[in-house]
Amino acid sequence: MEALRLVTSWPVDQVAAGVVTPAGVETIGDADRVFRLASLSKPIAAWAALVAVEEGIVDLDGPIERDDVPHGATLRHLLSHAAGLPFDGADPIAPVGRRRIYSNTGIERAADVVATAADMPFEAYQRLAVFEPLGMSSSELRGSPAHQIHSSTADVARFLGEVLTPRLLAPETAACATSIQYPDLAGIVPGVGTYDPCPWGLGLEIKGDKDHHWMGRANSPATVGHFGGAGTMMWVDLDARVGAVALTDRAFDEWAIEALRLWPEFSDAVLAEQRSV
Repeated sequence: MEALRLVTSWPVDQVAAGVVTPAGVETIGDADRVFRLASLSKPIAAWAALVAVEEGIVDLDGPIERDDVPHGATLRHLLSHAAGLPFDGADPIAPVGRRRIYSNTGIERAADVVATAADMPFEAYQRLAVFEPLGMSSSELRGSPAHQIHSSTADVARFLGEVLTPRLLAPETAACATSIQYPDLAGIVPGVGTYDPCPWGLGLEIKGDKDHHWMGRANSPATVGHFGGAGTMMWVDLDARVGAVALTDRAFDEWAIEALRLWPEFSDAVLAEQRSV
């Protein structure tokens, strides 16, 4: 796939990328090299939480009786950045369900809820619920479930294949993850822009009608994904039935202007090639 060759010109020392379709996976670079995923960790943590929902050990919409979770917030609020919690920190900065506030803390609290219900560390639950069944043998959670998964392009491609064709979740549960939660909420995609509305699923950002975005112009509104501060990105276009991942070793802040040009260029090239097949 020629689109994959575009990543070789990016201003980074190390990069590996892959394209996922129902027919299989194509990669460039060392697909087994382990990178820190940064916030690509969030959708994977959310997927594990949804496995817990299906197992019946947590409730997506039930009350959470914890002092560190805002009163009235549910697991759905936490996973969709709608609980009013800040980027980092324990004290709410908005009422529940009023703003889309991108929050590491919210994902961490969601993981804590799952860990308590499962009576095991979240790291262990995530490994058993997601990593092992998907064959993500290079993946490891080394700290916060919001931003500390270390993984490879090959493993992230396996996760994108799961988002494309779920087998760990029932179709209706996966549809919750990939559909807009609290659709009227405005918010900020850190490092990218302010959007009103700012659509988000459960752990997954949804492109919707966002413009001047890190995804491509050709990505459909149904595209879901995430990018990470470690210089990483992934998405699945559910309309086009294709996904892409690119992992690098250069922090996003060090090449943000270039990344916000090069990532959409790569995404558009992937979609153009897929549509010409």
